[in-house]
Amino acid sequence: MAYQLPEKFIERMKKQLPEHEWEAFFASYETPPKKGLRVNPLKISTPEFEKITPFALEKISWEENGFLVNAEKLGAHPYHFAGAYYSQEPSAMCAAPLLDVQAGETVLDLCSAPGGKGTQLAGKMQGRGLLVLNEPVFSRAKILSQNVERMGVKNALVVCATPNELSKVFPACFDKILVDAPCSGEGMFKKNAEEAFEEWSEENVALCALRQAEILSEATKMLRVGGRLVYSTCTFSEEEDEEQVCNYLQNHPEMRLIRQEKLYPHKVAGEGHFAALLEKTDGQSVKPKEKKSNVKKQTEQAYRAFEKEFFLHPFADGLYEHGDEVFALPTPAFEWGNLQVLRVGVRLGEMKNGRFEPDHSLAMCAKKSEVRLVLDLPLTDARVNKYLRGETISSDLPNGWCLVCVDGFSIGLGKSVNGTIKNHIPKGIRKKSSE
Repeated sequence: MAYQLPEKFIERMKKQLPEHEWEAFFASYETPPKKGLRVNPLKISTPEFEKITPFALEKISWEENGFLVNAEKLGAHPYHFAGAYYSQEPSAMCAAPLLDVQAGETVLDLCSAPGGKGTQLAGKMQGRGLLVLNEPVFSRAKILSQNVERMGVKNALVVCATPNELSKVFPACFDKILVDAPCSGEGMFKKNAEEAFEEWSEENVALCALRQAEILSEATKMLRVGGRLVYSTCTFSEEEDEEQVCNYLQNHPEMRLIRQEKLYPHKVAGEGHFAALLEKTDGQSVKPKEKKSNVKKQTEQAYRAFEKEFFLHPFADGLYEHGDEVFALPTPAFEWGNLQVLRVGVRLGEMKNGRFEPDHSLAMCAKKSEVRLVLDLPLTDARVNKYLRGETISSDLPNGWCLVCVDGFSIGLGKSVNGTIKNHIPKGIRKKSSE
């Protein structure tokens, strides 16, 4: 590798690992970081994806939809734009499965950006229940919201808040909570070598441990009795991992440890990751007030008219209106008070001059089988890249709103007018001509 590992880190790892593992552990830093791909079950099953994938895949054991992949520019493929898969570091896929989330549960991902683990949870929930995805840094929360949209997640509430702000709004109400805590990032040394080395210090490890303890304390307040919590990091530091869990259990006797695991790069095909599964055995459970539909009659009529024209069957139940924007609420949806909300359920569209105009988010949640007018292009069709670049394309569809797909995966909306499809992909996410 191009950069020398910090001396203090080397010293600590020699104390932490058995001597016979030193050579293999440090030799792992001479190899390129592993790449991973996770199939999105909201769009396609893993066996079906394996039949059509353009990539050479190697299964990993800790995530049923996860693979090692040796390919460049995973994010440039049309299937990625369609949300058929998420590019994710292989070891990072180990934490979410420990929660064993189920459809219909209420789930919180407390430190969610950019969305790898949160969309992993969403795949298990299959659009049923409530998934609250939080990121306290607004710029990162926007990226999280974009990934939620791309992956076609229907039941998420994306918020930008501190753990302390969240615990006041959602006390003792979640069935499952994931705390993928900010950490010293030792497990990412290969991926972000120069930046990670510059930021790493023993003092920073100690500061991270303090912050993690505060985050865990707030997360505990939001877990119902009988609920489960996974604490994870991408670091090897025992101060942030095993010792953090030990101290947490001493300070929170209502919690018990079920299991914990640590992945090292010389033992698995991935980088470093730690995860611990805990359960709340004492305390209370609170049923929060549910968010009710607030849509105006004119908006409801305009959306339902579009829905009848566009979909084969009703698509949305409870509607929520914020300004001119119209959303399909998850079931249930909790009152979020004064929290800063970036996305709730599906952003269906907005009202413009008394008429309803659908949004890209609706297209990414819709399936080909649900829509009346569909232009389904094969991957080899030149119109795919033209459309992804935001250009108008030709078609023989009748006039009206349509869903544009590639190999059956929805990639956006179009307006069919006299043999052409007017493009409705938002400008900010269109592919550049060079891609």
